[in-house]
Amino acid sequence: MVGLILLVFFVISFLTNIIGPLVPDIIRDFNLSLTMVAILPFAFFIAYGVMSIPAGMLGEKFGEKKIMLAAFIVSFVGSLMLAMRPGYSTAIVSLFLIGCGMAMLQVVMNPVLRTSGGEEHYAFWSIMAQLVFGLASFISPWVYSDIVTGMKQKGGGSGIAGLLKGHVPDGMLWISMYWIFAAICLVMVLVIFLSKFPKVELGDDEKPGALSIHLMLFRKRVVILYFIGILCYVGTEQGVANWISQFLSTYHGKDPATTGAQNVAYFWLLMTAGGLLGLVLVKLMDSRKVLVIFSVLAMLCLAAALFGSSQMALLGFPMVGFFASVMYPIIFSLALNSIEDHHGSFSGILVTGIVGGALAPLIVGWLGDMLGLRIGMCFLFLTIGFILSVGIWAKPLINNKTISLQKGEGKSKS
Repeated sequence: MVGLILLVFFVISFLTNIIGPLVPDIIRDFNLSLTMVAILPFAFFIAYGVMSIPAGMLGEKFGEKKIMLAAFIVSFVGSLMLAMRPGYSTAIVSLFLIGCGMAMLQVVMNPVLRTSGGEEHYAFWSIMAQLVFGLASFISPWVYSDIVTGMKQKGGGSGIAGLLKGHVPDGMLWISMYWIFAAICLVMVLVIFLSKFPKVELGDDEKPGALSIHLMLFRKRVVILYFIGILCYVGTEQGVANWISQFLSTYHGKDPATTGAQNVAYFWLLMTAGGLLGLVLVKLMDSRKVLVIFSVLAMLCLAAALFGSSQMALLGFPMVGFFASVMYPIIFSLALNSIEDHHGSFSGILVTGIVGGALAPLIVGWLGDMLGLRIGMCFLFLTIGFILSVGIWAKPLINNKTISLQKGEGKSKS
């Protein structure tokens, strides 16, 4: 079950995090302002706010397999829509549908990961999922760059580039990615349909509850704070990733299809590397300390990227990804380990916080239109600052299990 969840996380990331590298091309092809182009990630991530809690209830009623099948079918429809009828309004609807599918998947998977991996190891497995997530996000911009470069060659290139060349409008080569996404979704539908799912027994506290339970949880201060924490993390992640390519193009004259896309890829690659370090650190020290340290370093790297030279920007943005790598899994695990019951419902509320990926890029774009993109991206210091605060005020009922390094001790302690 854990292996299957990690595979789906890979696919989710491959489909989700390509928007940033495409932003400069979308602005050019649809003649958009920064605010208008920010509506596209807004449409994608607002779907998490719409679908997360209903998806938890549907998962309880129909089971994990049916929800995962439905999620990939919805994502297939959204991808095919944009591939066949490119346009700004179509892109908004398409990304909303893909976002609905991704929200359904994440709500189903997170409580199952906590149950099948074990409560005390949940931070470890969550960071492992983030590692896989970052790896896929690293690969997708390179796929985009290679395909666009191939289609620009005389004759339209060979292989996948040559196959897709005749199915995308001239000058809108980025549309080819949505043909690829549609194919991936179809493959995943087939894989899940043919798979024999082990029966997953969730305890009463792991099952998503009725709407009244969600409303009861929202009256708890700790639930609201962790919800804001997830909102700030995803806002930070997408607020950086979605604007890297445009920032490098605007302030340093870098080509979005090559240098811009590749720097976004390195952002996700270093997030993967940071996840590896995080796997070690949460076994050696309290995850709250890890969160505080990484948050401070992320802010320093963001400052260097925004106000430093071209080389500092090319290094600083990926390093923000490195230090952001542990934020989501640590906040999520601290949250679920901070209440005694209703973890399924709480998970749905936390996943709803992924709407931060809709709000932060939109705020950055709006500020960018008025004051410049550099100043707009300074908004992200506020979101990282709140994440830092989580490591200070969090008081989980169950701490992450760490390995004692004292001589003569071979046992783990909580």
